[in-house]
Amino acid sequence: MSSKINRRNFLKNSALMTAGSLFLKDKAGLSFPKIKMNEDSRNSIIIDPTLRFEISPYLYMQFMEPLGTTDASVEAGWDYEKDDWREDLIKAVTDLAPDVVRWGGNFIRFYKWREGVGPVKDRPWMYNYAWGGKESNRVGTREFSDFCRRVGAEPLMCVNFMSDGRKRYWNTVHGENRSGDATEAADWVSYANDPDNKERRNHGAKNPYNIKLWQIGNETSYITDGFKLNEAIKHTIEFAKAMRERDPSIQLIGWGDDFRHNGDFWAGDMISRAGEHLNYIAIHMMGMVPVRKKSVLRGFEYQKDPAQAWDELLEISDVAAQRLEAAKEIVNAQKSDIGIALTEGHLSIDPHNSNPILQEWLSAVYHARTLNNYQRNGDKVKICTGADFCGTRWTVNAVRMPVPRGDSFLLPVATIMRLFKKYNGKNSVDVTSFPSDLDIVASRTENKMYLHVLNLNYRESVTSPFQINGMKVKGGKVYEIAPDEPRAYVDRNNCDTFVPKEKALNVNRWTFPPRSVSVVELNLET
Repeated sequence: MSSKINRRNFLKNSALMTAGSLFLKDKAGLSFPKIKMNEDSRNSIIIDPTLRFEISPYLYMQFMEPLGTTDASVEAGWDYEKDDWREDLIKAVTDLAPDVVRWGGNFIRFYKWREGVGPVKDRPWMYNYAWGGKESNRVGTREFSDFCRRVGAEPLMCVNFMSDGRKRYWNTVHGENRSGDATEAADWVSYANDPDNKERRNHGAKNPYNIKLWQIGNETSYITDGFKLNEAIKHTIEFAKAMRERDPSIQLIGWGDDFRHNGDFWAGDMISRAGEHLNYIAIHMMGMVPVRKKSVLRGFEYQKDPAQAWDELLEISDVAAQRLEAAKEIVNAQKSDIGIALTEGHLSIDPHNSNPILQEWLSAVYHARTLNNYQRNGDKVKICTGADFCGTRWTVNAVRMPVPRGDSFLLPVATIMRLFKKYNGKNSVDVTSFPSDLDIVASRTENKMYLHVLNLNYRESVTSPFQINGMKVKGGKVYEIAPDEPRAYVDRNNCDTFVPKEKALNVNRWTFPPRSVSVVELNLET
């Protein structure tokens, strides 16, 4: 069944009451404001300019993790000849402009932060038990913090949460104890943020790094040989108290996801018992695999039928919407101010982490719709990402670094994140009517309205007028990514394939090309 038919069916048949307003709900659990079911409203984009909630300043993030032999990420980003970050990487990430960059991932279970600080000549190398090989520790707290400041992002540190309870790291095959306790995590906070910390000052850094965001636990619920829920809650409280004692101003993220998407989220109990110590609860949008048994998204089959690939990617975005809706309902049930932090998330299609469709525009339908859904639910979603970060091989990354030389470039997911981040309002507003082939979120800053628009239709354009209730539209601009070929791609020789085209909006309507992703910037007048 086509996405067009599905969307029209949910508009006709589904409804629910939320927060005093009537909303419609599709099969994925995605909520949309109710619209008037007449021909004019179906063809129009109608917006209520009333401010709903403030969009988080941390919404669009990336994360950096040493990936050993799997993908040369951190080591490849460091220019050992200049002993500094690669200039082309800094340039690409500055253009991407993430709000936050996270230091963490599975390797944090055996990471000892003190091995990455102090004189470089004294830093020991470490085994990468998660991803294979060894890490030099050339990049540590100072270098990562410097990277974040240079690209305009806030650093977010994951701490070694007693190896998430995995005893294999308490006594490794090499006889090491790689676990980190609450005191070690608290010492890291002091090292980063205490202006008078002797350890950091002895290392030549007089000024603190002022790291505000810290995550306790990473995918703790995903493993069978780690902490159970009650243990994780107990130790989360222990870590949070120890870390906040060193710096009460830090913001903490606890772990709240379910086990392998079985629906048994930890978020409810974690917030109920440890919520007073947390600002955010972490969910990862992983396991986004094809819905159909005979899928063209496995391997290279999609190249034979790009249209089916488009439809299947749209189906996977429904799964992502369902997961977010389930998590949000659990968090809301706690009546807590805690926000959701989607600190990892990407498509999980074979070949694992390296399917070439993620270099092609076909993947845009999943990325744009999912990012729209995160902002649509921005009353709770405060941090999100659509990709891993930088690397030399993985296509699930946002930034690709050619080796040994070449300019780093953005993959399609990153170009969409860059577009949506750059042109966005401060507050969410409601889209109360829209054509069924469009997926839209809207935001506003004073007399500027921004629409993030995905044309879901693979073959046809959609023309629609704009109507802002109680306000007039006085022209504007459209920033559009609309390749003629659905399999348009980026690589080291074609870095600028998906650079948005800026177009003037002189009439109160726009035609959205098939498969396009656009931002419409409207000038308003009361």
